[in-house]
Amino acid sequence: MKWKKEYLVPLLCLIVIVSCIVIDSVSARLGANVGADASEIPADAVTLTGAAPGINGDVVVEIVATADRIYRVRVLEEQETQGIGSEAVSTLPGRIYNAQSLQVDAVSGATVTSDAIKDAVRNALISGGFDPEVFEVEVAAAAPVEKTPATLACDVVVVGAGGAGLTASVLAAQQGMQVILLEKMPFVGGNSLRAEGGMNAAGTKLEAELGLADSTVENFTADTLRLGHDLADPDLVRTLAESSSDAVDWLETIGARFTGVKATGGCEGRKYLHQPEGGQAVGEYLVEKLKTQAENLGIDVRVNTAATEILMDNGQAVGVIAEDAEHIYTIQAGAVVLATGGFGSNFELMASFDPSLRNAVTTNHPGAQGDGILMAEAVGAATVDMEQIQLHPTVIQSDGTLVSESFRSLGAIIVNTEGKRFVNDLAGRDVVSQAELKQPDGYCFIIFDQNLVDHLALSQKFIDRGFALSADSYEELAERMGLQGEAVQNFVNTMNTWNASVASGVDEEWGRNNGMDDDLSTAPFYAIQIAPGIHHTMGGIQINTNAEVIGTDGNVIPGLFAAGEVTGGIHGGNRVGGNAVADFVVFGRIAGQSATDFVAFELANAA
Repeated sequence: MKWKKEYLVPLLCLIVIVSCIVIDSVSARLGANVGADASEIPADAVTLTGAAPGINGDVVVEIVATADRIYRVRVLEEQETQGIGSEAVSTLPGRIYNAQSLQVDAVSGATVTSDAIKDAVRNALISGGFDPEVFEVEVAAAAPVEKTPATLACDVVVVGAGGAGLTASVLAAQQGMQVILLEKMPFVGGNSLRAEGGMNAAGTKLEAELGLADSTVENFTADTLRLGHDLADPDLVRTLAESSSDAVDWLETIGARFTGVKATGGCEGRKYLHQPEGGQAVGEYLVEKLKTQAENLGIDVRVNTAATEILMDNGQAVGVIAEDAEHIYTIQAGAVVLATGGFGSNFELMASFDPSLRNAVTTNHPGAQGDGILMAEAVGAATVDMEQIQLHPTVIQSDGTLVSESFRSLGAIIVNTEGKRFVNDLAGRDVVSQAELKQPDGYCFIIFDQNLVDHLALSQKFIDRGFALSADSYEELAERMGLQGEAVQNFVNTMNTWNASVASGVDEEWGRNNGMDDDLSTAPFYAIQIAPGIHHTMGGIQINTNAEVIGTDGNVIPGLFAAGEVTGGIHGGNRVGGNAVADFVVFGRIAGQSATDFVAFELANAA
């Protein structure tokens, strides 16, 4: 085929543009080659590489250095979480170079990746025979900046850019609203980025295609109320269930698709848990889709910007006060949506309800401090279920990493240090957690096999990070787990009994009836040491089914809306796995629509 000359120039231009996009994308992901100009680098400087474990595998850096100065820093390889670790990848090299120190602050919320980059630079220096102590220089605190007052205006201001805040912002912007989205952390996503399993929904097209006749709104509502110990608001729960299918359809319109439905804990064999293709972590997957939509819609997203106060006028919310590093903003808005998440990292606040939680491990990101709840209370909002704080049974105690419930949905089991199962592994999270706390030694193991790894993409990160022990036989795995004597044979018997139960479809030991599609017979076999950790705060701001905030007087606070973990009343005394994602999508959409309707009504009345 011969190309006409008039086509060649446009074609070459297109190739250049695409190449630039690809290069920019890779550069953005790996971080710039931060440092001095080539003319400033002395001839005796050497190029060195080093590596250190990150969240999902090794982080590899390249530096150009002499014994007393670092001239360039660049991240060469990494598989860190997009939106969290990627912020450290783009930020830390510059901090290290500018300070000539490895004592620079970590990126808030991305401590593991920040530490990995610093350790990788240390290892690179050591590989060149240089003393890393030269660069362990204390970094002077930045001088305080006098912040400049500034005023902004918009139709809807959304506080908190996790799943609920992103969803509310996108929905409102799709309706033509001018939206400002505030996030105090350096990145969007919040705790939603840590959601791994899936999104619960009932009556969806996918469930119908898979023949899941029991996955009905009625069953979903009943299961959520029952597993929440009948403490949840039935109207909110029914709204969650009834709106969940539409929420899944809406996500598909923004490119977020689910391809499988699995069981979730305590739901008596019924399947609601919608999972992205390939078993990707659902939170990272949805946040990326929502973030892209926010960018496409021109939403004004401001990270490192913390709201500190809700502005009120005659009992109506009319904006917020917020601060970044250089400004104090007065943001005037027709409606305010609070989506700041829960308080699972505020140990002082949690301990005020349960003193035993003061020194517990948490799966929450460090920004989960309950700011939005406190701001709402300051303007008269009511709260509900604040004492209901959930433990998750499968948490790695060294750093609070959550081992997703999707492991057990695909067949994993839990054993104690005696090599025995001791509970229905897929009972409610509170049931499993309490059973674990009663076991000897204070920890247990979650057990899975290569077949599960092949069908659950997120499992690989636990192997890459060294959390998962592995062996080619049950006996060898038991020994690697530290089991001794009779416990080794107990473990072998437990595995054989479980595989037989899967084959028969009946778990005679503990009555489990879900997550039994595949046995655990494919070597190699894996074990991760786990124990309970703080996972979700079920209490928060009281809302109605329109996501309107309710005051302590029982009336709606006009112009103020809330969605996500900042609210209470939806989960009662125990949240069902997969319902947090359903919550942030369903009530995020409702909050965005209700805020839009409120602004439209106010504008119409003012005309």
